[in-house]
Amino acid sequence: MMSPTATATAVFLSAAPSSFSTRRRRSRLAAISASLSPSSSSEEPLLVRAARGEDSLPRPPAWMMRQAGRYMAEYQALAKRHPSFRERSENTDLIVEITLQPWRAFAPDGVILFSDILTPLPAIGVPFDISDSKGPVIQSPVRSEEQVRQLVPIDLDKLHFVGESLRILRNEIDGKAALLGFVGAPWTIATYVVEGGMTNTYTNIKSMCHTAPNVLRGLLSHLAQAISDYIIYQVNSGAQCIQIFDSWGGQLPPHVWEQWSKPYIKQIVSRIKKECPHVPLVLYINGNGGLLERMKDTGVDVIGLDWTVDMADGRRRLGNGIGVQGNVDPAFLFSPLPVLTDEIHRVVKSAGPKSHILNLGHGVLQKTPEEAVAHFFDVTRSLRYDTLFQGSVAGELQAVA
Repeated sequence: MMSPTATATAVFLSAAPSSFSTRRRRSRLAAISASLSPSSSSEEPLLVRAARGEDSLPRPPAWMMRQAGRYMAEYQALAKRHPSFRERSENTDLIVEITLQPWRAFAPDGVILFSDILTPLPAIGVPFDISDSKGPVIQSPVRSEEQVRQLVPIDLDKLHFVGESLRILRNEIDGKAALLGFVGAPWTIATYVVEGGMTNTYTNIKSMCHTAPNVLRGLLSHLAQAISDYIIYQVNSGAQCIQIFDSWGGQLPPHVWEQWSKPYIKQIVSRIKKECPHVPLVLYINGNGGLLERMKDTGVDVIGLDWTVDMADGRRRLGNGIGVQGNVDPAFLFSPLPVLTDEIHRVVKSAGPKSHILNLGHGVLQKTPEEAVAHFFDVTRSLRYDTLFQGSVAGELQAVA
């Protein structure tokens, strides 16, 4: 039987992309690899060091949310052979292959596990399906005290493919980039569990805040415990940095987020900081312009900004005591490449020469040109803080009151 790594390599070699050709990929990767070397035991990947707020880094590290996936011709070819998303995200060989596709093509500074925030749900007793037309579907939404009592502690054996994939990926990347894991925040996971899938209104879960608050608190507490266990499992399997996605937290008024999302994120962060103090945590909320100051005291190391927040304003509001991530509008990847270059420079200058991870303000869009993704990372690798900030004094910013 072939090893998972060998199988993943075989899958990669059998899937020649229709654009951004294999020859160009391999020549680019060879050139990039020549400038990269495995981090020594005393020097961790650039992304981890930036997330921890280290001084005197040469440039910002960069990765992209959804950097593995449907915009890549390689992924599209693989998806035709494996049309089930659940299979692609729950099979070790396929997870490894899909995760490595953008690493081989673009050599980002962060390599994030190909998975889904709902992946751990069956392990706590919430089965789900994914419909091509409806997305995630939960046949029995959790809305009663009895249903909450029926939830079980997370069974990590049912998530063995996540641990196996992370261990293989850590070896494959070999210190040349940071390996990222991720989870959904309790509120965001609860929206799916309560609503039964995707929603535009969130009426069931929002009404539960008032009609069944004890049920909702029980659900969120159970999820916070399970997600904490899941993060620790990812870290023990090789993840070097964890991003928490509170994707739908931005759908709440700030004072409601403060009551129904933030305490459970803080519970997770507090436990991880005790048990895995070396692992940086990133918090991303889509539509977080009204939440930045409230996000800061969750205890995370880095706050991701979406593209609707001006980076200079975000840095001013947060100060230099915490890291920032982002926040190029994904639509800039459809612009002429010189325009994309200018926007990258603008964002990096606005973030300042410390504690910044360059990323998009949201995930890579479908049909994004692969050449633009390659350009994004090429430009980032060419940046040097000492040149960008030459002749300027980057004063310590204090968060606004």
